[in-house]
Amino acid sequence: MINYDRILIRYGEISTKGRNRNKFVEKLKNSILNVLNEFPGIKVESSRDRMYVILNGADGKEVSARLKGVFGIQSFSPAVKVNKDVEEMKDAALALFLKDYQEGKSFKITAKRADKSFSLKTDELNHEFGGHLLRNVPGLKVNVKKPDINLQIEVREEAAYISCETIQGAGGLPAGSSGKAMLMLSGGIDSPVAGYLSMKRGLEIEAVHFHSPPFTSERAKQKVIDLTEKLANIAGTVALHIVPFTEIQQLIHQQVPSNYTMTATRRLMLRITDEIRRKNDGLAIITGESLGQVASQTLESMFAINDVTTTPILRPLITMDKSEIIEIAQRIDTHDISIRPFEDCCTVFVPSSPKTKPKRDKVRHFESFVDFDPLIAKAVEDTEKMAIKPQARNEESFGELF
Repeated sequence: MINYDRILIRYGEISTKGRNRNKFVEKLKNSILNVLNEFPGIKVESSRDRMYVILNGADGKEVSARLKGVFGIQSFSPAVKVNKDVEEMKDAALALFLKDYQEGKSFKITAKRADKSFSLKTDELNHEFGGHLLRNVPGLKVNVKKPDINLQIEVREEAAYISCETIQGAGGLPAGSSGKAMLMLSGGIDSPVAGYLSMKRGLEIEAVHFHSPPFTSERAKQKVIDLTEKLANIAGTVALHIVPFTEIQQLIHQQVPSNYTMTATRRLMLRITDEIRRKNDGLAIITGESLGQVASQTLESMFAINDVTTTPILRPLITMDKSEIIEIAQRIDTHDISIRPFEDCCTVFVPSSPKTKPKRDKVRHFESFVDFDPLIAKAVEDTEKMAIKPQARNEESFGELF
């Protein structure tokens, strides 16, 4: 019986990078080491166009379950490494094939000859190994279009690698390869999805949540911690900033006409988030806004709210329907947490008739009667910062997440 001794990782989009490819490869290597830190014997080796996880006795299925969620991996294959001796390769290929073979399954051979000095060419490899399996596995049939088993043989300079399975990865770019941004995390369905999609493009995120006790409860705060934990399961430890917002929010409702309170509230939230971004060396702000979904997400509202900063505002969900957002939320396991009936400060204080096309000059005028600067500074100073770590994971729950 032969067992997998490594996992071959294919880069996907990283392969399109030029001179800075090594930076992306190193970020991916660090991400893999981070999610596999519970396997002490694991080693990761990388080259320009491939990466290998050396199992050293670790369970290949458990390791594969962790790798499914690592951004930057296009696909991967549990594999065995053998010397570039044709007979030794054929023995290993047959043993590996029989490991999971069930009678009646079809197969094909996919050979890749990166080492052009190897004695057999690609077509010869396909023919030689295909014939070897057919001679030694009774009833086996060939199906080159939709085989049950695709035996992959890759001959490289240093060795040959043999695998029977290709597993799709999460795609995207490695965590942290695109810089850091602050995610405005409300507790609803949309913002965790925005965070997930941002991480997929290589962003390191820190979450910012606005808490208004006693109008919002500790259970609402815990809901946001739980959502952040789900995001941490994907990308590793995530910083969560809990901003005390009661005083500012009450002042807005005292000084600003009710139909403009939502616009003013969003502007103040954005100003505070921008200050937290500046203190933590972030480069952008992420929101869960989808165009036209609610009153504060019309183009006119976004124009009036964006007025308070020149920092890039990233809106990954801007063109998505609610059903599309919900589908992703269910897949990343945040949906059921988001719909817990504990309201955040935005929903508690929502006006009965919010302005859907607010005027920037008007909201500036209403805000001019209050000096918000010291209140913003105080809110930033009093912000609670938490490091949210991943949950304890097992293969089954991790498979469901991705």
